[in-house]
Amino acid sequence: MSIEVRVPTLGESVTEATVATWFKKPGDAVAVDEMLCELETDKVTVEVPSPAAGVMGEIVAAEGETVGVDALLAMIGEGEGAAPAPAAAEAAPAAADPAGDAGQAVDVMVPSLGESVSEATVSSWFKQVGDTVAQDEMLCELETDKVSVEVPAPAAGVLAEILAPEGTTVDATAKLAVLSAGGAVVAAPAAAPAAAAAPAAAGKDVEDAPSAKKAMAEAGLNPADVQGTGRDGRVMKHDVAAALAAPKAAAPAPAPAAPRAAGDASREERVKMTRLRQTIARRLKDSQNTAAMLTTYNEVDMTETMALRKEYKDLFEKKHGVRLGFMSFFTKACCHALKEVPEVNAEIDGTDIVYKNYVNMGIAAGTPTGLVVPVINDADSMSFAQIEKAIAEKGRRARDGKLSMEEMQGGTFTISNGGVYGSLMSSPILNPPQSGILGMHKIQDRPMAINGQVVIRPMMYLALSYDHRIVDGKGAVTFLVRVKEALEDPRRLLMDL
Repeated sequence: MSIEVRVPTLGESVTEATVATWFKKPGDAVAVDEMLCELETDKVTVEVPSPAAGVMGEIVAAEGETVGVDALLAMIGEGEGAAPAPAAAEAAPAAADPAGDAGQAVDVMVPSLGESVSEATVSSWFKQVGDTVAQDEMLCELETDKVSVEVPAPAAGVLAEILAPEGTTVDATAKLAVLSAGGAVVAAPAAAPAAAAAPAAAGKDVEDAPSAKKAMAEAGLNPADVQGTGRDGRVMKHDVAAALAAPKAAAPAPAPAAPRAAGDASREERVKMTRLRQTIARRLKDSQNTAAMLTTYNEVDMTETMALRKEYKDLFEKKHGVRLGFMSFFTKACCHALKEVPEVNAEIDGTDIVYKNYVNMGIAAGTPTGLVVPVINDADSMSFAQIEKAIAEKGRRARDGKLSMEEMQGGTFTISNGGVYGSLMSSPILNPPQSGILGMHKIQDRPMAINGQVVIRPMMYLALSYDHRIVDGKGAVTFLVRVKEALEDPRRLLMDL
């Protein structure tokens, strides 16, 4: 009896895919859930697992063919047949038999993704079928359009089945995998076929992406020579491309014998945007399309703030256990200015203006995966030390990809510090539905006219982008002037002036 291998569900609004790579050929022995091929859609890459153990039969859809949802891809035959690896073929039934004795099957479901998030993409599996897992050990990582979510094991046992391979888009109620609860199952036999299928990964704790393994094999690359950027050092397809490009960049390029074609693939790399990057792009463009955005500028002499920080930073760190930076000064100055110009801290809701009698300060932070804006709630009631601790903690969690959805919601105003990257001047884009965002920039010594004398002062340009539908020019300029005054004379913050 033969078993059909069909195209799995490709996700909402995706109706077809292209067969990118076959990892098996007719006659090869396959284990249950072993990856047979990889499909590419216009949104994600989907790996197709074997629905049963047996021998690879006819391949119906060859590489490069376009197939629809539920289309027939190949056939799996039962028995050993022409299996080139009998040991692997024997291991597959051995994995299935003990599974029945493992105890209760436990479903691994998509965890809560947060408000307004309805789907996610499976970005990485840390375990494979047959692996023993402990309760709360991380099984896989999901990527939403806002955050990455790690999925822990709900119970101890053995990973019996993976229902959503890497690249699959799942909804908030989807089942990801099945655990065989209890410790009766021996994981080694089930893991053997995967190990046999991927000898290049020997000696590593994580499995490289199949597309990466194929690319390394075709290029003759040693996996040890490729630096993985995936979870726990996993080698991804783009890592292979980077490794291949590195020697070319280091060695002097010989003069080409003939002009290269404009479409030479070796000179370009196409990488799918992450869900986070797609969301950033969409939200920023929506902001420009919706708000009547305008930017006003000013500059601030940082002499007094820098002097105050220098005088007290050691004592501050000794007492509070956190460094005194400039962000707490700017946060305090903005909170002070927002009290005087409350429309900058408000938002439009239909035909209403919603004024906020509190300040939830968003602090824009750059991460390896894109820009995120963690929110410090009730920043207007916090001390310098509390603000610095909150910024340090949120920044660390942002860089590690550990921010929750709740930590990035509810902001009323945002500060973006482009100065850390050397920016001298920019126009920040609003973070909707907020009506204002302050752009900080590089502190640069410049000649200034002070009391008829030319002196060198540490100056910073400030930029306030605001929604002109709710904030008038007078309010925007007043806001920036109040921020400038507070930073040029920090004592005003203590006196509430």
